[in-house]
Amino acid sequence: MIHDASFFLPGGKAGVLLIHGLTGTPAEMQILAKGLNRAGFTVSAVQLAGHCGTEEDLIKTNWHDWYRSVCDEAGKMLQKVDMLFVGGLSMGAVLALKLAADYPDKVKAVGVYGVTFFYDGWSIPFYGRRLGFLATWFKQLGILQKSAFIERPPYGLKDERIRKTVAESMLAGDSASAGLAGNPFPALAEMVKLSRIVRRILPKITVPCLIMHAADDDIANIKTNAGLVARKVAGPVEFVALENSYHLITIDRDRKRVIEKTAEFFSAFCPPRLLARAKPAHEKAGIT
Repeated sequence: MIHDASFFLPGGKAGVLLIHGLTGTPAEMQILAKGLNRAGFTVSAVQLAGHCGTEEDLIKTNWHDWYRSVCDEAGKMLQKVDMLFVGGLSMGAVLALKLAADYPDKVKAVGVYGVTFFYDGWSIPFYGRRLGFLATWFKQLGILQKSAFIERPPYGLKDERIRKTVAESMLAGDSASAGLAGNPFPALAEMVKLSRIVRRILPKITVPCLIMHAADDDIANIKTNAGLVARKVAGPVEFVALENSYHLITIDRDRKRVIEKTAEFFSAFCPPRLLARAKPAHEKAGIT
């Protein structure tokens, strides 16, 4: 059964749409969402089609379904806000870039977090780096369609305490809070198709991009992934290499910096009147 883990935080008339990664969950974006909401933004964390359920639920969907989830939520957001920003983690960053390329008049800037076109980080075994490419052939031939590439330590997390919590939930099957423990080959094949398309349209992206990536990313090498975006997009770029995290930068040790930098970056393109007034401390405490 698929659980609804999406969430919405009302704020001002400037909105941020946040997109989680493949086999992930909106919970990956929760800390960032709360930080941006405190900065005055209305924030929505979308749940991609087929996610927060079983592997069987996921492989019933494809990248078109995932992108449709993003487009549908962007449309809902634009009914509530006057200005829309978008940010994504891992494959979510790939989807965010596609949205910016397809709708340059709607998306004002993009947060690109741990963008993943290639699974080529240091924790990925040699055979694993070839699985994405092979998965497309497997899917066409109907081979290994019930198999998955199982996640392995450090699970994208440098912070050992958070890693332990996430790993326990993930391995216990709590996909709504921690995502799936494995990447099904059919889903990997769809990810490869999506990444090929988005790599080709990167030069169409003219809006500002904040690219944040762990220098020591265990899942996606910073040069071949974030570096590719920085080289190819046509819009202005701010590139931040994070030194104290692995792949999941929105919840790892650099999470506060991700929040601060994102709020600062998006605010630079947003009239202050569109941001909700921060509540005084006594109001936050519920004191009248």
